[in-house]
Amino acid sequence: MADDKPLMSFLELTHAVNGAIYSFVDSGILPAHGFSSVSVDSRTVREGALFVALDGEVCDGHSFVEAAFSAGAAVVMVERRKCESLNLLHIAKAMGKTIVAVDDTLRGLQDAATVYLKRFPGLLKIGITGSSGKTTTKEIVAAIIGAEKNTVASQGNYNSDTGLPLSVFSVRSCHEVGVFEMGMNRKGEMAGLAAVLKPDIALITNIGSAHIGILGSRQAIAEEKKNIFSRLDESGVALIPEDSDFRDFLAKGVRGRVSFYGEKSLAEFGGAKDLGLDGSEITWGGEAMGFALPGKHNLANAVSAIAIAREVPVGVQAIKQGLGSVKAMFGRGEILRGKATVIRDCYNSNPESLEEALGFCDGVEWSGRRVYVIGEMLELGEISRKAHEDMGRLLADSKADAVYLFGDETAAAAEVLASRVSKGGARSGMRFFHTCKMDELIRAAGADVREGDLVLLKGSRGCALERLCGVFDDVSEEGTPGVS
Repeated sequence: MADDKPLMSFLELTHAVNGAIYSFVDSGILPAHGFSSVSVDSRTVREGALFVALDGEVCDGHSFVEAAFSAGAAVVMVERRKCESLNLLHIAKAMGKTIVAVDDTLRGLQDAATVYLKRFPGLLKIGITGSSGKTTTKEIVAAIIGAEKNTVASQGNYNSDTGLPLSVFSVRSCHEVGVFEMGMNRKGEMAGLAAVLKPDIALITNIGSAHIGILGSRQAIAEEKKNIFSRLDESGVALIPEDSDFRDFLAKGVRGRVSFYGEKSLAEFGGAKDLGLDGSEITWGGEAMGFALPGKHNLANAVSAIAIAREVPVGVQAIKQGLGSVKAMFGRGEILRGKATVIRDCYNSNPESLEEALGFCDGVEWSGRRVYVIGEMLELGEISRKAHEDMGRLLADSKADAVYLFGDETAAAAEVLASRVSKGGARSGMRFFHTCKMDELIRAAGADVREGDLVLLKGSRGCALERLCGVFDDVSEEGTPGVS
């Protein structure tokens, strides 16, 4: 196996998930056998791994059991009802491997992670959730605390009912602090994540409208997010933003200590100087600290991270070092400098983050043109049309010289923008273009963007607006007028 010491033995795994084990290795040495990593994707399986066959909406992991064994998986967790119909035991026997059968593999993955985490009673566990900013906040927290303590953090946006358990298996005995992102897009998911992690410190960044199309209202989102506090004990800390309109609701009935955080609530916060595209200079504990991520929303993320750091606690120098080391993650406010300067903020989008992005771009001192390429906001459900009409109004009131709208949902924004432009209710000379075809967007925006432009790419992940970045690598000095 990849590691000398397994994460769990096959027998320990079987007991943890209340499963049945079918092993076709030498039974005399079975107690010594275990797995050294965990995967739910057969393409990422390493030698000695546990492969968990999840029955997903797109594909069924049980169809990849043989592929996982071939890739080096030592054991596979499957659902009992599929063992016989898919000949899974026959596959394991033929390959000399082990299968653990359970009623539900997702629940099995979570149960295994819960039991595994109990091995580290000294680990300080931090959970972070929110409608936006949680991934960036998690990265800042890990950088700050990691400057002083041995810290492990969930990778990327591994925050779901599968992502969090997978992240848990990255904990090792050397770690003092674990920082974990916790996301949800359906009712009941956050309570399940909290049951796995049982955080000691839990923070909510904000309550917005992300996933409102699934949950129905911001109140329902607040109710779901609040479950991050459901497994706190008396010594736990619940961190709630001071300016949230749900602050009292979020604080009610929480076990442990509730602390409201923000620029007003944190006595050590001495203000911040906006440096535009270069981020900001934050004063904390009388010390000036550089922070490279631009925009008020990223400043809010930094304040959230510092609120956690002071609860750990870590010193001022760790905060300064951590803030200074943070770099933008893919699609989350990246600044790409070239002939045209591109703000790549297209990992996700919702009404709140769109307004923040437009406000930031409008506020940047810029001598050239501003070109805003805006994709549709997904998972908004019944409020989608109104949200995209509001998008049109925001763009009409913005400082954009040219607007490119992409996707079916942005048709509503195009209608509003067309009306405002025709009536002179938008920036003088503003041009806009709407399409649902990426090739048309690439041709139009690529022909228009010129040297010295500030380009914003903002849209939901499904839009994949990063596909335009290559178009702006070799922009001309003049450009070609877009379509209005």
